[in-house]
Amino acid sequence: MRTANFTRYAWGVLGWNVLVILWGAYVRATGSGAGCGGHWPLCNGEVVPQTPQIQTIIEFTHRLTSGVAFLGVAGLLVWSFFSFPRNHRVRKASIASLALMVTEAALGAGLVLFDYVGANASAARAFYLSLHLLNTAFLLAALILTAWFAQNPDRTFRLRSQLLTGTLPVALLVMVTGTIAALGDTLFPASSLAAGIQQDLSSSSNFLVRLRGLHPAFAVLGAILFVYAAFKFIRTPARRIALTVLALSMLQVVAGAINIALLAPTWMQIIHLLLADLVWLALVLLAVEAA
Repeated sequence: MRTANFTRYAWGVLGWNVLVILWGAYVRATGSGAGCGGHWPLCNGEVVPQTPQIQTIIEFTHRLTSGVAFLGVAGLLVWSFFSFPRNHRVRKASIASLALMVTEAALGAGLVLFDYVGANASAARAFYLSLHLLNTAFLLAALILTAWFAQNPDRTFRLRSQLLTGTLPVALLVMVTGTIAALGDTLFPASSLAAGIQQDLSSSSNFLVRLRGLHPAFAVLGAILFVYAAFKFIRTPARRIALTVLALSMLQVVAGAINIALLAPTWMQIIHLLLADLVWLALVLLAVEAA
């Protein structure tokens, strides 16, 4: 029973962190990253903002939910030490989760302290956001492995090297280009699809605009690879996960096309990011479940 409760808690912590990530994307899409000024951890120099604007509320809410996520992951680590023996994979995954949560918090603070928010369109911001994205992806991977290993505490897992060295890095590359594309869409919105294509091809456009065209190309190539991987393991005990990868990859391509056609409205960016996170999590599970 204790292990079952831990497993439910672990899945809950993962779900909460996904919601925090989506809210962080909403912060970026609405330009609310500077809602608390250049202060961290205080908000405009206050513990609780007294007369907040809407952007301040959005940013402050993200900080509060991030704090809850941090406590949730810390609790995950403590509970794992009471529920599983020394050197158990659940303990190791929960340790990795907390370590990555610490760096996640530090990177989040850096966005504010280095002023990589608002209208900042620098290459440094693009690089920093990419680094933040990679840490977030590894955090999600550690969290889902904590939950999965807890759900199957006595099973032996074997990592699939071809998925680890091929599919997962490609997924990270697609997500990084997606982060850059989303930043370009936010800072340099197009008035129409034709105008957006002209922006992408213009040598006078900001580098973020010129680079955002890479994401659809990488996304399509990545989806082909993910579908191939799914079919490769569809007749193994990992069939259910392979089918999940297949369905999510195809749905993500459709969502990406809709996002482009609608000129990347905020709500569609959130859906697109959610699907990207789900594809990533499914691929991580496939890497440990494929026989």
